[in-house]
Amino acid sequence: MPFSLFLLAVAVFAMGTSEFMLAGLLPDIAADLAVPIATAGLLVPAFALGMIVGAPLMAALARPWPRRSGLVCFLVLFVGAHAVGASTGTFGVLFTTRIVAALAYAGFLAIALTAAADLVPADRRGRALAVLLGGTTAAMIAGVPAGALLGTLLDWRATFGVVALLCLPCVFVVLKGIPATAGLPGAAGIPDLRRELGALRRPRLIAVLLLGALVNAATFGTFTFLAPIVTGVALLGPLWIPVVLVLFGLGSFAGVTAAGRASDRRPGLVLAVGGPLLLTGWIVLGLAAAEPAALLVLSFSQGALSFAVGGTLITGVLYEAAEAPTMAGSYATAALNVGAAGGPVLAAATLGTGLAQRGPVWASALLVAGALFLALPLRRGLRRELPFGLAQDG
Repeated sequence: MPFSLFLLAVAVFAMGTSEFMLAGLLPDIAADLAVPIATAGLLVPAFALGMIVGAPLMAALARPWPRRSGLVCFLVLFVGAHAVGASTGTFGVLFTTRIVAALAYAGFLAIALTAAADLVPADRRGRALAVLLGGTTAAMIAGVPAGALLGTLLDWRATFGVVALLCLPCVFVVLKGIPATAGLPGAAGIPDLRRELGALRRPRLIAVLLLGALVNAATFGTFTFLAPIVTGVALLGPLWIPVVLVLFGLGSFAGVTAAGRASDRRPGLVLAVGGPLLLTGWIVLGLAAAEPAALLVLSFSQGALSFAVGGTLITGVLYEAAEAPTMAGSYATAALNVGAAGGPVLAAATLGTGLAQRGPVWASALLVAGALFLALPLRRGLRRELPFGLAQDG
């Protein structure tokens, strides 16, 4: 793997930490800015919405730019948004900076996903994306507990400042590691935007995007509400919450890493085996969440399976969107974040039902079951067409 790929992963880690860190900071922010905690909670969907809208929008804006220029511009914008957010005393300003930061992160990730795929031969894209997505999963491992720890020792503003400082060296990393000419239009010029957007009409691409969004929704639906499961179902103390979150994050890192090579060679096998195992795991967790040992083991295994299956599907988006070379990364980013935004909303709706704290787990099981159900006719109907393949290895 090219060294520049690992440098991109470091930048994704620094920026991704900002997405996950708010889970432990909302009470502090609400108290400091004198708003209800429910109002402070709007910062989370605001970031996710910014990622969804920002991925295609920022990728389209940056199409004529060399990739290095685009990556640096989005990093600088991200740092600036966090610097303003850390110094404001107004919730409205903080809310706006979260949207701006999300737009910047979306643009960076969209370009980085495409750049990562182009840094390696075509048959190694899965491994390249595993390295890049490893930065995201590392942010999951570190983002929530580190944000909560910094917020406790200092305050939420210090956490925002630390994220900005982490990103500053990444600007120099990108300048050094990405060639100045990377992504410059060749003899054929920049691909027509209408043709690239037209790729979204292809059933194969729509199918993989939908499946990726469903699996990611299941992942973040339960991840977001692991804390009440730990304390309210397993009856463990609050100190166990970061332990379970870190176990889930470590599993995610292991899963996306292990699936990297397989998603290039045998993607259908990863999905055919990993999908049913993922569904089974959510069902078992829903039944056995009251058992601390089961909760700890399944937190790791579900993190691994979720990112193995989800990472393989995101790799599939880039394969299927080959006709959209400057926009493919934005489609993958949007699919990831549609799931990350929608899953917690569905999971939250189950908390007020008879399922109580176990509701998010059953919502995750339902989402994965829906993905598997949709995949069945796709395996038959698209068997001759899918090079990436839901059917290739089946």
